[in-house]
Amino acid sequence: RLKASVVEEDTEEWQRDASFAGLERVGGVDLSYMKGDDSKACASLVVLSFPALEVLYEDCRMVAVSAPYVAGYLAFREVPFLVEAVQRLQQKYHFFFWLFQVLLVDGNGLLHPRGFGVACHLGVLTDLPCIGVAKNLLQVDGLVRDELHREQIRSLQRGGDMFPLTGTSGRVLAMVLRSCNNSSKPLYVSVGHRVRLETAVCLVKSCCRYRIPEPIR
Repeated sequence: RLKASVVEEDTEEWQRDASFAGLERVGGVDLSYMKGDDSKACASLVVLSFPALEVLYEDCRMVAVSAPYVAGYLAFREVPFLVEAVQRLQQKYHFFFWLFQVLLVDGNGLLHPRGFGVACHLGVLTDLPCIGVAKNLLQVDGLVRDELHREQIRSLQRGGDMFPLTGTSGRVLAMVLRSCNNSSKPLYVSVGHRVRLETAVCLVKSCCRYRIPEPIR
């Protein structure tokens, strides 16, 4: 099973350095649907320099989404197009410079009904370090958007403040991060593949000029 292949540990040398020394390129992927038509979408992949966050590569293509939407199985609908975008980059630029070292995914990783969201799925299929970055809470494993959760969000006073999301299973599924001072709306950062949660949330914060990290903004 693909889920059993998820690695929740740091596997790269740059991940072991507090300032991410050695990390030079960060990728971001997203599938954005046309308003009023969920059969048409734009599959996007960008690669940015790090830490300057300057665009090095962009790939945006309109795609026809034929697979039906099934709750909890969104990855099967979206991931094939994201894998194709990664493969186009790899085929176009065989030399090392353009290839990203980690991928931010607009969606969830371990924070998922089956513990295997789009960031996990893409990470396992490409064998690349992936991080899930979601804008809204996915209510799984007893997690609910109740008054307690809203109070915890209000306690995040400045950029970089965070708290762990622990399900009723006792497992920490994600970190809730206030990514900048100018927005009180948090991000939900979860492990995708080949990265620890602590590393993931620190990197996401380092990629934020505004609320949404630059690679997926």
